[in-house]
Amino acid sequence: MAERRYFGTDGIRGRANTHPMTPEVALRVGLAAGRLFMSADDRRHLVVIGKDTRLSGYMIEPALVAGFSSAGMDVLTFGPLPTPGVAMMTRSMRADIGVMISASHNNFADNGIKLFGPDGYKLSDEVELKIEAMMDEALDTDLAAPDQLGRVKRIDDAQARYIEIAKASFPKRLSLQGLRIAIDCANGAGYKVAPTTLYELGAEVFPVGVEPNGVNINEQCGSTHPDTLVEAVKRYRADIGIALDGDADRLIICDEKGQIVDGDQIMALVALDWSRRGLLTGGGLVATVMSNLGLERALIAEGLTLERTKVGDRYVMERMREGGFNVGGEQSGHIILHDHATTGDGLMSALQVLAVLVESGRPMSELARQFDKVPQLLQNVRYTAGKPLEDAQVKAAIADAEARLAGQGRLLVRPSGTEKLIRVMAEGDDEALVRSVVADVAAAVKAAG
Repeated sequence: MAERRYFGTDGIRGRANTHPMTPEVALRVGLAAGRLFMSADDRRHLVVIGKDTRLSGYMIEPALVAGFSSAGMDVLTFGPLPTPGVAMMTRSMRADIGVMISASHNNFADNGIKLFGPDGYKLSDEVELKIEAMMDEALDTDLAAPDQLGRVKRIDDAQARYIEIAKASFPKRLSLQGLRIAIDCANGAGYKVAPTTLYELGAEVFPVGVEPNGVNINEQCGSTHPDTLVEAVKRYRADIGIALDGDADRLIICDEKGQIVDGDQIMALVALDWSRRGLLTGGGLVATVMSNLGLERALIAEGLTLERTKVGDRYVMERMREGGFNVGGEQSGHIILHDHATTGDGLMSALQVLAVLVESGRPMSELARQFDKVPQLLQNVRYTAGKPLEDAQVKAAIADAEARLAGQGRLLVRPSGTEKLIRVMAEGDDEALVRSVVADVAAAVKAAG
């Protein structure tokens, strides 16, 4: 595959007002994607654009709008809306392409551009490479004539539409009446829709992280800073806590005792419940190479399978579509429920957990432990230049670690798709061995980077 210049594992991402996250690049994205997705017929073509609450969204959005409209595409803007909401609206409004402006769980200084096709799914690597090639072409070619420029309009009820879609995914026979729910919206895209949805389903809601100011998204809150949620659960004596990230496509759960429940346990809870109800398709679930070995063992014990993909929820989704699976996701909390959504959806995933909680009548602390985790350790090693994984000493350290783990666990060493980080992960039944191999490989990476 050709070398990527703009797109990473989840769209284009970078520090705001620094290449590639500049107005010029956003303009080029709009022009290139607009040209690619406009067919030869005479109908009007449409792009929909949502964003999270970052200050730089007000810079990136107009540049995208200019690019798409100058290519001749009509543009509908939604304002703050979760990533899965943009995916849903792309399909329901019969748009040719959808765009989400967000850097997900990163802090406010970063931003990103995620693209969806007309079917509401994230674009394939091949389509992204086509867009990249077109982005580097001259800007003044194939522009729309003055009378063919795209028209731009703000859709004010996008959040209300998403709320109704989310509520429809919760079983009609159930209610959240009597449940005390703490929810941390990370001062991000879900800050209005998530608490409102839970309230309208009957819950007593205690929201935090719902006062975005442009620079506080993910700041000591949300799914990547669960201490805030834990504190809220204890303060409000909640039955369950839910933490979303900046664009609300992932979640972390906290039980009533303040214990964190990660994406692996959430996937197991939903998949095993759906399996018992005859709702699970594909004979198992799809997760990434990062998911815990304990999840795999638990599924096998129930006659189900775990299929692994490389990291990135769009790769999980691709495998789900290929194999007919309706549950998949990542340990980090991206949970994809294909019966309801085309990408990870933190709110809808939380609603499925809440359905099990309500129907079982058991506390979340009991439901949270679907399997015993195998000791697993992840260490992120930052580097400044070069390609540490091509260093001879790093290769030797990895080979030695794999030999020591043979038959007892597994090692995964990979570069981050969005930052200059090498992620070193090992897991196995011998915790001391796991810690040792991670430390040795991480030390080699540090020395090379």
